[in-house]
Amino acid sequence: MTINALGIYEKALPQDLSWEEKFNLTHELGFNFLEFSIDESDERLARLDWTAQQREDFRNAMWRTHSRINTLMLSGHRRYPLGSKDPAVRKQSLEMMQKAIDLAVDLGIHNIQMAGYDVFYENKTMLSRELYIENLAQCVHMAAEKMVMLSIETMDDPFINSLTKIEHCKTQVHSPWLQAYPDLGNLSAWPENDVPSQLENCIDNIAAVHLKDTRAVTPTFKGQFKNV
Repeated sequence: MTINALGIYEKALPQDLSWEEKFNLTHELGFNFLEFSIDESDERLARLDWTAQQREDFRNAMWRTHSRINTLMLSGHRRYPLGSKDPAVRKQSLEMMQKAIDLAVDLGIHNIQMAGYDVFYENKTMLSRELYIENLAQCVHMAAEKMVMLSIETMDDPFINSLTKIEHCKTQVHSPWLQAYPDLGNLSAWPENDVPSQLENCIDNIAAVHLKDTRAVTPTFKGQFKNV
């Protein structure tokens, strides 16, 4: 029988706690690991440039509290997308990925959840899609060199809002180091998704699952994907 680890997202905890306090609270709440966030904010993007001492201090806080970080949630690509029309932004997106992989190795994290956006603040085009796939292949190559898993999240965005679309990405980028990390709230909010069938058909490619509440998309409502 498989015993699954149950973690809690860092953003679900009070933000004014020290790392050691966050780890202790994680245990007190009954979870056995914490999900680490690198989002598009300056504060969290700065973690990619932590010094060796900062990384050591973080590891020591984990070890003192008998804790671990299983997953790095990398949503910073929302701000610096892989499919951007701007070459400077695409360069920054790849540099972000390399730093995230290196940080994951230093902190003992083995799985990076990627946000499945070609672009977010720019207009979507056929080119943004092609650039995303091209740069996704580079990301997977970088991750494979360090034996870190990249897992694409199902999103609040139609570009990748289903496990079927992640499966298609895997036909373009063939690697055991590229998998799916579905957000069940995002997945179930899109009316075109048959969630049980998708989970059954794509189970071999699911590295982990994220749980949250959402309100579904309808013909007259764009859905609510956060703060439900």
